[in-house]
Amino acid sequence: MRQKTKNLFWAVLTAFVFIPGLINAQIETSFDAGADIMSRYIWRGLNLGGSSPSIQPSLEFSAGNITIGTWGAFSFSDGRTMQETDLYLSYNIKEMFTITLTDYFFPDEMAGNNNYFEFDQDSTGHLLEAMISFDGTEKIPFSLMAAMNFWGADARKANGDKQFSTYIELGYNGKCKEVDYKIFAGLTPTSPDEDKEETGFYGEKAGLINLGVTLSKEIQITDKFSLPVSSSFIVNPMTENVFLVFGISL
Repeated sequence: MRQKTKNLFWAVLTAFVFIPGLINAQIETSFDAGADIMSRYIWRGLNLGGSSPSIQPSLEFSAGNITIGTWGAFSFSDGRTMQETDLYLSYNIKEMFTITLTDYFFPDEMAGNNNYFEFDQDSTGHLLEAMISFDGTEKIPFSLMAAMNFWGADARKANGDKQFSTYIELGYNGKCKEVDYKIFAGLTPTSPDEDKEETGFYGEKAGLINLGVTLSKEIQITDKFSLPVSSSFIVNPMTENVFLVFGISL
């Protein structure tokens, strides 16, 4: 299993580096790079960045319906907060459905503690997730996604066997004048077993973990430049926590 996972990692990394030069010219291709500056790093109802703002750079290459990219989140704080560097591969079907494979990795601030090339499932810092989503259309403004961890550093363990965590989210997308909005509700349907000392990646039990609304718009700066901004109000019923997050996209 370790060798298979290592081969999968290198296959994704090789594709990310070399596929752009191998794509047929008839396929529409594009590169993109950017960054978001967020007041907090809140992901699926979880606070992963402490109390510090987070800069979240990204770059990706798209060829037809296939996208290969990397995304990260890095705290402004000098304290020991969670950092993140991910790789992902996605395939879009008729601009309605998306299948995504993501390799999450959380580097340690102390370089000597990093284990990026460690592929033993019991000690690796990588976490692989498979996700499928319905992205909605103009006539169907709803979105639905389901994601499951299937290998690596998931928090749930039972007698040495992995019991991987799952996340499901339903969203409603709309527009009011110049403001786009999304109302969302996310939950984890998998419940850790207390008798087996499982901890849970998303929480200590099955339930709602991510309720809220995101508003986004573009602020016109000049005739040729506008600045995308967003605000999100997020409640995690399981942890009884609430967040108000502001972000700028560059």
